[in-house]
Amino acid sequence: MHRLAIIDYGIGNLYSVIKAVEHVAGPADRVRVTSNPEEIATSDKVVFPGQGAALDCMRALHALDLFDAVREAARQKPFLGICMGMQVLMQDSEENEGTGCLALYDGRVKYFGNHISAGAGEGRYKIPHMGWNSIRQEQDHPLWAGIPQSSYFYFVHSYFVQCAQPDLVAGTTDYGIPFASVIARDNVFAMQCHPEKSADPGLRLLSNFMHWDG
Repeated sequence: MHRLAIIDYGIGNLYSVIKAVEHVAGPADRVRVTSNPEEIATSDKVVFPGQGAALDCMRALHALDLFDAVREAARQKPFLGICMGMQVLMQDSEENEGTGCLALYDGRVKYFGNHISAGAGEGRYKIPHMGWNSIRQEQDHPLWAGIPQSSYFYFVHSYFVQCAQPDLVAGTTDYGIPFASVIARDNVFAMQCHPEKSADPGLRLLSNFMHWDG
């Protein structure tokens, strides 16, 4: 049995994440949606999803007394970050004229518009980056098991992670520029895309997470 906590900090619709995790969970697994730091601390695994702006995310984590709970979970147990749940693991973000983040890893979150031309290729690189795109697996990882190289996942974002340490990058995607779409270290695996909206590859990844001991 696994006790899994999906962190709810009041931003974004968690319905798709909850349903996808419940779909891959075993009959004895317990999936909890929670904003309670104690429930997060006593869970076996943690999913940290998110949408919206970095500043709103960080304000919500502080308001709900979740800042330390998220940092400790990422240090101690299998931890899956999704979308904003990946970005705020970095030191800071350019969003909202600069936002301090959880600072678990060296790196910054940067705005696509400062690095690619929105008009290049007759409007090919519109912002936000939205829709299906492939992920190139840059390192072996248990969560990639059964997922073919360069599988397609669903993205919705205007900012991307730039890692200071190349060995943190577990997957890359091209959108005008190559960017880190997946990071992984020790017990943490985090994705810019939405596995819960990514059909079979996404469900396989979530299933792998349920069986991963970190």
